[in-house]
Amino acid sequence: MTATILPAVEIQTGPSPTHAVIWLHGLGADGHDFEPVIDEFDADRLPFTRFVFPHAPTRPVTINGGYVMRAWYDIVSSDFSTRREDPAGVHESAAQIEALIARENERGIPDSRIVLAGFSQGGAIALHTALRHPRRLAGVLALSTYLPLADTLAAEASEANAKTPIFMAHGLSDPVIPCDFGKASADLLKAAGYPLEWRSYPMDHSLCLEEVQDLELWLAHVMSR
Repeated sequence: MTATILPAVEIQTGPSPTHAVIWLHGLGADGHDFEPVIDEFDADRLPFTRFVFPHAPTRPVTINGGYVMRAWYDIVSSDFSTRREDPAGVHESAAQIEALIARENERGIPDSRIVLAGFSQGGAIALHTALRHPRRLAGVLALSTYLPLADTLAAEASEANAKTPIFMAHGLSDPVIPCDFGKASADLLKAAGYPLEWRSYPMDHSLCLEEVQDLELWLAHVMSR
C-alpha cells in the first residue's frame, strides 16, 4: 500500500533545484515552524535547494491527556527510562517520509542529494527513517531529539547509510528532552560506527543563532560531496 503524500510547505532557493531537504517539525507544530530558518541561511553557500516542510498527521497524544494534535507518533510515557514512542506511529510516519523521498526522486533529485532533517519528534523520525533507508542519503540533521526504537536498529539498519553524515545538536537546558538523553543516542550511534557530529548550545528546547550558523556550514559541506 502506497503511503499518503503529506501536505507540505515548500521553499525553493533557486530554479530547478538540484538538492532537497525534507525537514520535520516537532510535536504540536506544523510545517510552517521552520520556514524562518531558511531566511537565515546564506543562499550563496548552498546549491539551489528545495526545502520541504511536511505537516504531520493529527493523532491523540497520550502524555497530553489524549489531546489531538499534529504528531509523528504517540508518546505513551514521560519516563525516559522506558520506551516512550509508539512503534506503529513511528513506522507509519517513516513510510510517509519515504513517500516524500520518492517524490523528490520523481522530480529529478536522487537520494544522494537529499537531507532528512527534523526537530524534536521530527528529528526522531528523520533518524529512524534515514538509518533504515535502502539508498545513500546526503545526510541527517537531528535537532533536540533522540533515536527512537533504538533496540531495533542493529537488525534493521541499512548498509547504504552506514557512513552517511549525521549532525545532532541539543540545548544544554532542554526541559522537554534532556540533553543527556540526546547525547546517549549520539554516543550509541558513534559506537555503531556512524560519522556523527554532536553539538550542544546554551539554550532550552529551541534553536539559537550559533546553531543555525553551524547548520548552514554542515549543509554546505554535505551538499558539496
